[in-house]
Amino acid sequence: MSDVPVQGRAAGHPSGGTTGFDALDRRLVHALQLDGRAPFSRIAAVLGVSDQTVARRYTRHRTNGALKVLGLADARALGDIEWMVRVQCTPDAAASVAEALARRTDTSWVSLMSGGTEIAAVCRAASSDDSDALLLQKLPRTPSVIGVTAHCLLHEFFGGPQGLISKSGALADAQIAELSPKPPHDQPGAGVTLTDADRRLFDALARDGRTPLGELAAHTGWSPSTVRRRLAELRADGVLYFDVDYDLRQFGYGVMVALWLSVAPAELAAAGEALAAHPEVAFACATTGPHNLFASVLCRNVGALYSYLTTRVAALPGVRAMESAPRIRHLKGPGPLVLTSPAGAGRRR
Repeated sequence: MSDVPVQGRAAGHPSGGTTGFDALDRRLVHALQLDGRAPFSRIAAVLGVSDQTVARRYTRHRTNGALKVLGLADARALGDIEWMVRVQCTPDAAASVAEALARRTDTSWVSLMSGGTEIAAVCRAASSDDSDALLLQKLPRTPSVIGVTAHCLLHEFFGGPQGLISKSGALADAQIAELSPKPPHDQPGAGVTLTDADRRLFDALARDGRTPLGELAAHTGWSPSTVRRRLAELRADGVLYFDVDYDLRQFGYGVMVALWLSVAPAELAAAGEALAAHPEVAFACATTGPHNLFASVLCRNVGALYSYLTTRVAALPGVRAMESAPRIRHLKGPGPLVLTSPAGAGRRR
């Protein structure tokens, strides 16, 4: 998921000041972002601490809701379509519409934006017909919804299994190399067909990516050895990846903004790649529509946001227009909706 470096400000990073996670916590998060199911003994050896220390840190943060590993299915590897959806509502209904969207199994990253009258969400569909059901039938007919815009996600410049913490310097290059799993095949998802047992496996991993093999076996009806083998296959095929969901407050982030840019087509790839390298950017993608470049931006405060927008964003090639919308309430992250999760838990988009 994402992170800032050791003890407040590191070189070039947007977050400064005191945060809730210490240096070891940040290294642990970075290790889990690289391999969410890495044994604690392996992580401990790379970090230079005991197994018990790693297990104790993870258990404490997991129990408090500040940190969670999720095993997720990659939409593009499976051929699914993702939509960046913006829903305009009357002020009295926005919260209830957002909560209804968050309860759906085909949504992620659901937030209330701006003055509380706009909802941002990512919607996933296996086909155009499935997209129609939500975007053209259900949402427009919902009382108090006064507008819906949807932008198809075309290309991801930064996000997914990378995580913002990869920009933090929490781990040294040698540690990253030790903990990084083998990259997936060149053609992610090629020839992969998910069975009902696979779907039960993903359901369990989306709630806890570190669910023990025995419990996964009980969910799927497979033996533990079959579960281990299938996990390896799905990861090698690029269909399964692990993400870390955490409480942004623990990293000193005070402002999250959705940034929509209109970029000249000839400059879109260059602008997207430049944007993806910014320390403030947790997610960046190209989309359809007049605003064809989207980013989730995290900053320490509004002053840091202003500085970022007027320097690095202003210097991007080909930008013709910009729209920004601050997030005022986060309802759902990349995994299933968990009603007991703390306010502010979330990550990249």
